[in-house]
Amino acid sequence: MKNKIAIIPFGDHLAGHFAALNKAWLRKYFEVEALDEKMLGNPKLHYIDKGGFIFFATFNDEIAGTVALLKVTDTIFELSKMAVEEKYHGKNIGNKMMEFCLAEAKKMNLEKVILYSNTTLLAAIHLYEKYGFKVVTDFTSEYKRANIKMELEII
Repeated sequence: MKNKIAIIPFGDHLAGHFAALNKAWLRKYFEVEALDEKMLGNPKLHYIDKGGFIFFATFNDEIAGTVALLKVTDTIFELSKMAVEEKYHGKNIGNKMMEFCLAEAKKMNLEKVILYSNTTLLAAIHLYEKYGFKVVTDFTSEYKRANIKMELEII
């Protein structure tokens, strides 16, 4: 089937894709911060081993994007490190990854999903709002680039 999007789970052999997709995105819009280097350098340790998840979107069986769910508490996860390779922009991959993550959040009976972003990323903010994320006014973030926090109540 042509133009087929699928979501697949993390495997050690995909760690390089996770880092490459995110670093390309970060370099385009901001910079790769020390915390990014740490988390992207060993995603299994920083996401999977701590109870989180990393997923990849494939487009016609090629890795096209990635997203992570970082465990904050047993009932709150952070939507993290979402990136789509530029040549796949406009192919609905961000929407598919978001829908998949929110379905997973419901299956896990999470209370909420949070995320940190930047208000200059208009397409991303629009995507989050489309799925019901609301702005949280009082927050801090370990990332210099994060000037907005959003959350979505699941339950």
